[in-house]
Amino acid sequence: MQYLFVSDLHLDATSPKANDAFMRFLGRQARAAGALYVLGDLFETWIGDDDPDPVRDTVCRGLAACVAAGTAVFVMHGNRDFLYGPAFERRTGCHVLPDPAVVTLFGRRILLCHGDLLCTADHAYQELRSTVREPAFRTRLAALSVAERQWLADTARAGSRAHTASTAADILDVEPSAVIAAFEATDTREMVHGHTHRPATHEHLVQGKVATRHVLDVWHDHGGFLALDDAGWRRERLDF
Repeated sequence: MQYLFVSDLHLDATSPKANDAFMRFLGRQARAAGALYVLGDLFETWIGDDDPDPVRDTVCRGLAACVAAGTAVFVMHGNRDFLYGPAFERRTGCHVLPDPAVVTLFGRRILLCHGDLLCTADHAYQELRSTVREPAFRTRLAALSVAERQWLADTARAGSRAHTASTAADILDVEPSAVIAAFEATDTREMVHGHTHRPATHEHLVQGKVATRHVLDVWHDHGGFLALDDAGWRRERLDF
């Protein structure tokens, strides 16, 4: 038995190699796992559960087939795809996880999150995140047409790229104090997250004990996943 973790795939029509690699991953490695955890930004955008985009529909069908084959799939909201709802769960068979969430696997309590909540030095982003996650904001978005929502998503993507380009790298990364606070608040000593696009494994000292933080890979030039089995953690790269 093993459990797999991915994030930041950013799938859409402009990433055919990543799309194909993820579909292969769903049909191979994921089907041999007990569960797959997708920790945010599976799609570059998700404009609502009625999203008719053919590429995103193909991915949803792939997720449904993976679930039907026996793998439990859990999907977490990211900063690009925070509009998943009950219809998405019905469409794919996936379960939407809260962010953050704590799971127990092989007797280990593990904190899962997308990672953006840990980037507390990026005040402008945190303000925007608070706004778009409000139920009232989501209700207003849902009342718009598909075309209007897609236009807003495209505009937000452009704004995000501009913000990233003009903001210092250390501000875009996680804040160590926020990481420590998250470990302490959840009484965990292992964490998995994405968002920063800086795959690595870090160790932190939390209340006199070592805590380990695994940052997931971004699917740009290649893919990658983190696996946990009874022997421990391992990283695997997926070439496109």
